Amino acid sequence: MFWRAISLYLAIGLFLLYVNYSGPFLNIGLKEEDGQWVITDFYYKEWAMDQNISTGDIVVNVNDTPIEDLENVKYLSTILSAHDLTIIKQNGEKVNVRIHHFDIPQQFYYLLVMPACYYFITLIITTYLYFKQKNTKLINLLILFMLTVSIAYVSSGASGRLNSAGIIINRGSMLLCLVLLLHFLRNYYTFLKTNWLLSNNIKLFYSLPVIAMILGCIGIIYPSSHNLLSNVVLAIFFIFLIIILSILLLSYFKYKSPQLKMLLNSIMIPFLPFLFLYAFPNILFHRYILSAEISALFLLLIPFSFIFTQLAERLFDIEYHITRLRYYVIFSLLFTVWFTVGLYWIAGKYLTMAVVSGVSFFTFVSLVVLFYIKEKVDYRKRKILFSTKGDYIHQLYTAVDRIGKTIKIDELLKKFAQEVSLHLELEDVFVLTYDYGIHQFTSTAEGKRLSFNPIVIEDLKLGEIRKIDKVYIAFLHQDAHCKRALVLGHNNSIHLKEEELLWLELLLLYVNNFIENTKMVEELLEELKHMKQADDSHLPWLNKLLWLRFEEEKYQLAQELHDTNLQEQLHIAREVDALVNAKNTAEIQEKLANIHKQMVASLHDLRTYCENLKPPLLDTLGLNAALEKLIRKVTERANFMLLYTIDRLYLEDERMNLMIYRLFQELLNNALKHSYARTVEIHLQETDDGFEIFYKDDGVGCNVDDIIIAESMGIRGMQERVKAFNGQFYIDSQINEGMSIRITVKEGSDTLDYDAHSG
Repeated sequence: MFWRAISLYLAIGLFLLYVNYSGPFLNIGLKEEDGQWVITDFYYKEWAMDQNISTGDIVVNVNDTPIEDLENVKYLSTILSAHDLTIIKQNGEKVNVRIHHFDIPQQFYYLLVMPACYYFITLIITTYLYFKQKNTKLINLLILFMLTVSIAYVSSGASGRLNSAGIIINRGSMLLCLVLLLHFLRNYYTFLKTNWLLSNNIKLFYSLPVIAMILGCIGIIYPSSHNLLSNVVLAIFFIFLIIILSILLLSYFKYKSPQLKMLLNSIMIPFLPFLFLYAFPNILFHRYILSAEISALFLLLIPFSFIFTQLAERLFDIEYHITRLRYYVIFSLLFTVWFTVGLYWIAGKYLTMAVVSGVSFFTFVSLVVLFYIKEKVDYRKRKILFSTKGDYIHQLYTAVDRIGKTIKIDELLKKFAQEVSLHLELEDVFVLTYDYGIHQFTSTAEGKRLSFNPIVIEDLKLGEIRKIDKVYIAFLHQDAHCKRALVLGHNNSIHLKEEELLWLELLLLYVNNFIENTKMVEELLEELKHMKQADDSHLPWLNKLLWLRFEEEKYQLAQELHDTNLQEQLHIAREVDALVNAKNTAEIQEKLANIHKQMVASLHDLRTYCENLKPPLLDTLGLNAALEKLIRKVTERANFMLLYTIDRLYLEDERMNLMIYRLFQELLNNALKHSYARTVEIHLQETDDGFEIFYKDDGVGCNVDDIIIAESMGIRGMQERVKAFNGQFYIDSQINEGMSIRITVKEGSDTLDYDAHSG
């Protein structure tokens, strides 16, 4: 299907581009006086002034053809396109005017260059989509929609020249693109498991493009009806698009889905200027606020906006790109304004406003694209930081390896200071510790008695490096008793380069984790030492407790496998044994097919167990991808509507990703097994200092005290997971009134709150 559509797209598109290039578009208004055609108006007034053509002049020939022989002049009183004009001036002088495309830059850019750019951009993006997500119905409909919009845009120039094929293609493609959009939306709503607000019989709407093409043919046969029929098609297009936008608006306000919001913006932003600045005024008042070629430029946003739309998988990280877009647009806009002012000041008398506008637009778009490309290149090159001193990544690995071998905090801090001093070639590098209890500074450097304002130390944040006088001071670690900072001093004023600061920042993050881990190891060793001195039996008891815990987990897993997968395998083995000893071979093929289905189902169950033990995608593509896959699997099994949002988190403690995944897994499993709900909501939201998980359903509910006491539905397990990260667990439920759970975790919090809350 794809290659047939592309072949047709290439054939029609190249033909239309050829027609657009066949002659400059003029749109000169005429009126007949005493058998002569007199010029009354110009669409491109600057060009007319340059050619010394004015209203009142008489047109004799168009392209060496007498003007009275031209059908479009007779019915439209307009010269649409021409290479040559023969004109009689008001003083009786006969003038021959030769017209080239570059003589009228506006029509060259708007009717030739921009449609051609749109045509080839659409071709590239649809090809990319096809190979990126092959053989999906949504992608096929999206590709057909974008190709049809491109054909409608490109055919507008040929239709404006009254080319017969261009008129028919333009009328049909205008409505066909909306029918394909409607078809895509119906399937997309099914994918989102959202109620569709219109008829499911989309095939009926495919008659509209056929009707539009028939009206185009009638307009060609009877030129006097061309304008009327053109407005009829435009009115149908207007009404049809309003219906589609209304469906999206109603659905968004009803379900508040982020996917529907993105889809709504993807359609509204490109189509609304054409709809309300050209189509609507033209239908009612036969005038327009913005010309068709200008308002149609917004259609350029369609390929890019739809490629950002979230389908079965994310094609791009949309949140990141939208965030960066504002940043890039500001920089690009400032430079474009500066460039435009300079261009107009230097060469303004040689350039028209159309040329200056076109160059400015091209510069602005090019800069935005360039910034995106630079971001990608910087990201790739940043993985290998290099300077005259050598490879900083190699130095970082070396330093981390050496520091990580220490087992005491004092040794770790001294080793860290030595590594920084060695690699940055600085003389005075030491760790400064400010004790909250005694309000004094201590240093790892012997005899070093530097004193800083405690407020400076207090203001430092994680990863921050600040220059004060002739030293750099960097945040290293903080706990309930003290705060540590790295001080880099020199006899003369120092200045660290960007790559050196980046290297130091990464090393600080590593050492901060090393200190936390070393503290825990020291505390554990000290506790075990006291336990052994107090009573040797404590250590065997601890070993026994750990061993029993491992055995309990293994027993639970073995029981689940025995009751499910193993029983299925035994059943399959019996059926195969019966086939081996069967005398009647007539039904063997059918039974083998049934056995094959059972084996595939068994393997699927076994894979599910493996994925539950080790979440897929979590280590490779990250938390968001793993949660998206989990939600898709739950949605396939669920008989309720699942509404969700997942913020992108940037957590320093990667163990939290697994904890969040397990909480989602337990909450959704409870919804599947126990809730009997019609609607379930689950949201992961970023907070200033951590994250929050909110779950709500409208199911059967329960008594909170009963489930906590009985330790049922995995509530106790979720509480323990949250407690391990010093989080808070709130649950609220009443019988027949659903259940809501809110989990909040503050990353790096030193406060301990081990209790579950009800409210």
